Amino acid sequence: MSNSVVVAGVGMTRFFKPSESPRYTELGADAVRMALADAGLAYDAVAQAYVGYVYGDSTCGQRALYGVGMTGIPVVNVNNNCSTGSTALWLARNAIRAGQAECVLALGFEQMQPGALVEHWQDRPGPLDEFVRAATDAAFDPGAPMAPMMFGGAGIEHQKRYGTKDETFAMIRAKASRHAVHNERAIFRKEVSVDDVMASPHVTRLLTRLQCCPPTCGAAAAVLCTPDFARRHGIDARVTIVGQAMTTDMPSTFEAHDLMRVVGYDMTAAAAKAVYAEAGIGPDDVDVAEMHDCFTANELISYEGLGFCPEGGAEKFIVDGDNTYGGRVVTNPSGGLLSKGHPLGATGLAQCFELTGQLRGTMGPRQVEGARVALQHNLGLGGACVVTLYRAG
Repeated sequence: MSNSVVVAGVGMTRFFKPSESPRYTELGADAVRMALADAGLAYDAVAQAYVGYVYGDSTCGQRALYGVGMTGIPVVNVNNNCSTGSTALWLARNAIRAGQAECVLALGFEQMQPGALVEHWQDRPGPLDEFVRAATDAAFDPGAPMAPMMFGGAGIEHQKRYGTKDETFAMIRAKASRHAVHNERAIFRKEVSVDDVMASPHVTRLLTRLQCCPPTCGAAAAVLCTPDFARRHGIDARVTIVGQAMTTDMPSTFEAHDLMRVVGYDMTAAAAKAVYAEAGIGPDDVDVAEMHDCFTANELISYEGLGFCPEGGAEKFIVDGDNTYGGRVVTNPSGGLLSKGHPLGATGLAQCFELTGQLRGTMGPRQVEGARVALQHNLGLGGACVVTLYRAG
């Protein structure tokens, strides 16, 4: 089994508010066409496809791809909550590494509805029942919407343990907005200050509205291939995936009675450790990262889980500017989920799109100078975390 997998082509639509979005069929097909054009390939070069989305019926993947072509290839529909897109990417890479195919497509899209995330099936046990129960038992924000209650509570846990200031969380959103100014595909491109973030209406006692990612529609895709396939087809093979890991919950998720662990801190740390070991590099080697900042609290605790700073060191990391241009690791140059948007199935592949461009050196005003190693962190509760390391060759 070879570890070397080339990112041959990437594509991404603009992200939209639900009220302004095209249909998922149009979004998905557009992203695939862009990825194929980037790779210089026709659709019939693709041997398998993994298609991720959360909100939709059972074969939406086929429905979206049929707008590109009908070649009879296997199409696997993927749903892993907010980590769906990177799960499709993980499956595509594994198919290549296992020798099942030389060229594989990963696609993610979402056509979302306005408002907070909800569980749609009320006549059976919910997959997040235990997570909601843990957040409810912590009693930080009774009555708050499900996801902000959990992630906001994780931020409060960090504050209780390390004395992290409310303003430090707001600095993450302000940083995201500065980055998104230069991203023509982001849903929010207006720069906001820390004061603006703090003055936004509170959703929980810690998180204001501007610290919560918006419901978003959009699509992104990646074409992966073997190095030999890339040589035969004249494909730009500079960017490769050199490490990738998926983790799910472990006993500590609930046994520790710690909302940071409930929302995936241990999954993040375990996936990062595995990826660094596979790639033979460490967090100090990472130049740029796209992180799962569904809420400012999650970005803050994930700095520590990924090893960008020691436990308890996230506030200093932020205040020192080590998470932006001129710092140690430029995080979310795209604007992240907070500014770019979070169409659940597309998010992981949108991160791949951004990081591939960064390693190619083609991202214009938001280019991270000299970027050679990039990290992608995509997390879904219930639970799955995918961490991916890319390198420019």
